[in-house]
Amino acid sequence: MTELVTPTEETVFTWGAPPLKFGAGAADEVGFELSQHGVKRVLVLTDPGVLASGVPHRIADSFAQYGITYEIFDGVHVEPTDDSMAKAIGYATEQGPWDGFVAVGGGSTIDTAKAVNLLTSYPGELMDYINKPVGRAQVPPGALKPLIAVPTTAGTGSESTAMCVLDVLSLRVKTGISHWRLRPTLAVVDPLLTMSLPPEVTAASGMDIVCHALESYTARDYRSGARKAPEARVTYCGSNPVSDLWCEKAMTLLASSFRRAVHHGTEDVAARMDMMMAATFAGMGFGNAGVHIPHANGYPIAGQVSGYHPAGYPSDEAMVPHGQAVSLTAPAAFRFTFDAAPERHLRAAELLSPQTETAEASERLPQAMIDLMRDIGMPNGIGACGFDESSIDELVGGTMKQQRLLSTCPKDVTEEVVGQIFRESIENW
Repeated sequence: MTELVTPTEETVFTWGAPPLKFGAGAADEVGFELSQHGVKRVLVLTDPGVLASGVPHRIADSFAQYGITYEIFDGVHVEPTDDSMAKAIGYATEQGPWDGFVAVGGGSTIDTAKAVNLLTSYPGELMDYINKPVGRAQVPPGALKPLIAVPTTAGTGSESTAMCVLDVLSLRVKTGISHWRLRPTLAVVDPLLTMSLPPEVTAASGMDIVCHALESYTARDYRSGARKAPEARVTYCGSNPVSDLWCEKAMTLLASSFRRAVHHGTEDVAARMDMMMAATFAGMGFGNAGVHIPHANGYPIAGQVSGYHPAGYPSDEAMVPHGQAVSLTAPAAFRFTFDAAPERHLRAAELLSPQTETAEASERLPQAMIDLMRDIGMPNGIGACGFDESSIDELVGGTMKQQRLLSTCPKDVTEEVVGQIFRESIENW
């Protein structure tokens, strides 16, 4: 018998995604799907804006025929914080127990539902599970309740992923919880739910898709580094053949549909369909391969904002929407990572913007992004959101706390590198 020798270098990647129900009218079948998991009492989570649209009640109306009772919690905070998640967890705990959960909304709602599911199943503190070095990064000790995610924006891909993201207010930093048990039981993706999205929200959410696909596609190769022990494997394993396929398809869909969805979204059903599919596909990519510098930079941008009130979003507090925050430094970030995998950067530029031509190969992907961002009305760099040279040191400090993300970058990331990327990103064009 031939003796098997375990390699000392990494040869293993992991990939996972929830079952998917996709298509016009899919949201009307949530009640049936809950019944297949034996759910009898469910908490529906949403935010005030989505509640006002009537979608959560329309979805919940189908529950009665399956003998399912429900309550609706509409206190989800757009760009959730540790405070807003604690309030949602407190409500769910007081009103529970629940057999399952339904999240109807954008990534903020789906991420909040993941945290509620975790902390009502295994009571404790958010910091118990938040990623290091901010939190203690404990592992969920067992299975969670059924969670059906119904996205109403095309962007976050949270319906496909095993992480949730939040702002820790006291530290002015955005971070998250990451473990495969957080992944929804089922993603129900109905493109018709996005038809009334304002163009500004469509644009910001869509840039999140762009960054998910590009960061995952340019992430370090899963084979880099020494072999990990089974218990040391993390959700973000690096670029791999399966995630690559989803990311490439997402970029192709974005190239043909993104601008149409922003400028003609109320009547272009095909563009909305393609954007929802791109969001789901990119989620299946980055939810396993991972993201790197643009997302790591986006967290302190969102956490340290002051005085910026984006059009199309609630105006009661300053915020940089997640899709804006992660995109603002992406052109400079991809200039930095280009020489780690030139062929991947050039392929990504070709898929995302086949018409982009620049003299320098290293500029093709940054230029493709800049052209797109200008066309859809993104802010012109972090300066347009109130940051300047004096903000950089604090922004760099926030980025360097995101080691889970930075470890996915194909090149070593130092404070000096991050500082230069922020400086280049004060204006992008």
